[in-house]
Amino acid sequence: MREHARVTREELKHSAAVTVAVLLAVGLLAAWSVLIPGVDAWENIVVAVIGSLRLTGPVAAAFGAWVAIRKRRALRGRSVSAWRALKVPLGIVVVVVGSFAATVLVLAVKTVLTEQAGRLSLAGLGMGMAGLALYAVIGWVLGWLLPYSATPPLAGLACYGAFTWLSEAGGWTDQLTPGTGEPYDLFQGLDGAAFVDQTLWLLGVTAALLLFWAAAVTRQALVLALALLAVLAAGTGVARLLTERKVAVAQPIVYTCQQWPITVCVHPGMRGGLTELAAAFTKIASRLSGTPAAFTRVEQRPLDSELRASGGVVPIHVEDLSAGFAEEAAGEFVESLAARCPTAAGAGYRDIVVAWLRGEPLPSGPLPEHQYAAAWFSGISEQQRREWLRMFWGDFRSCRLSSRHFGGGTMRAAGPAPAYPVNPSTQISPRGSHGGHDRG
Repeated sequence: MREHARVTREELKHSAAVTVAVLLAVGLLAAWSVLIPGVDAWENIVVAVIGSLRLTGPVAAAFGAWVAIRKRRALRGRSVSAWRALKVPLGIVVVVVGSFAATVLVLAVKTVLTEQAGRLSLAGLGMGMAGLALYAVIGWVLGWLLPYSATPPLAGLACYGAFTWLSEAGGWTDQLTPGTGEPYDLFQGLDGAAFVDQTLWLLGVTAALLLFWAAAVTRQALVLALALLAVLAAGTGVARLLTERKVAVAQPIVYTCQQWPITVCVHPGMRGGLTELAAAFTKIASRLSGTPAAFTRVEQRPLDSELRASGGVVPIHVEDLSAGFAEEAAGEFVESLAARCPTAAGAGYRDIVVAWLRGEPLPSGPLPEHQYAAAWFSGISEQQRREWLRMFWGDFRSCRLSSRHFGGGTMRAAGPAPAYPVNPSTQISPRGSHGGHDRG
């Protein structure tokens, strides 16, 4: 019997070291995939390590099931005290929680060396540890009840499937799983009170599972009573989660800004994107100068806020700093300047102006008139295009552009072309039959 017990302890020590290494590797990979690209904020770290539980949790469950099978075979039906019964599963919880702490530490190394926005949410980290402990205990109980070699991988797969279903089912069930909700908005911050309630629920259900198992193994009334108290704690956590409707309130943010050539302001955690945003919006600002849409300031806003430019300020949404984020924000703003045209003819002329504002090659369009208009527009200077936009801003906004606004197009017979704000002594003619590139 002692030999069996000694082998189990040795296996536990060896497997614990291997599990910590595996959980650390999986946790770092999973957390890295959850990190919001380019964001330097403590909240980003917390959200990432909590998000890593979707993969590290099943690994912890498989580890718990494997140790439970080994322990049950070593005991061979012998009676044990409550402490001896709980000692090994509690050791498993310490191992997996330690791996979670190691993951946080590794991710925080770079964070500590650089200036970070926000603050570290200890309540969020506590909730993540409680969630990982629940995975491990579920695996332990499954391994004890089903002592087969296939149980550990099946326990991991079952946990992955069950927790994924709960988190994606919508409604109140996603609050029962360790998570922060998606999409995460830096402006919103992390709700510490919600994390506390989730932690209470997760710890309560973890303790209840473990104590009910221990009561069944030891047949001790005191352990059963403690299990019932754990159920009460879990119920309290669930009640608080479901009844206390927490209203998300945007946190007061002191923007980080770049003042030249235009003012661009973002969340401090996204200050790395200032240069690209300024480059993307400066040319647009120069082209809109003198129009009702002229602006001198660009300001990042929460993801759920309505974007409506006013007073020379352009609000934008920036989810992350992945490749093309500045062009995406600039494109969203330019598209909002004029309504979508209901006809193909009107849409073709609108697309020419939008492409110029975005700094893209002018589209030729589906109709011959569009091809002529693009060629005509590419044949005038940048200054002339700006004067043209100031004169015909209302027509552009209301989708009333036509061939008559672009030198008459192929429909000059319909009447005289209007006067354009160009040098009267200069004869403007298209360079070709297709659109060219912006020379500005």
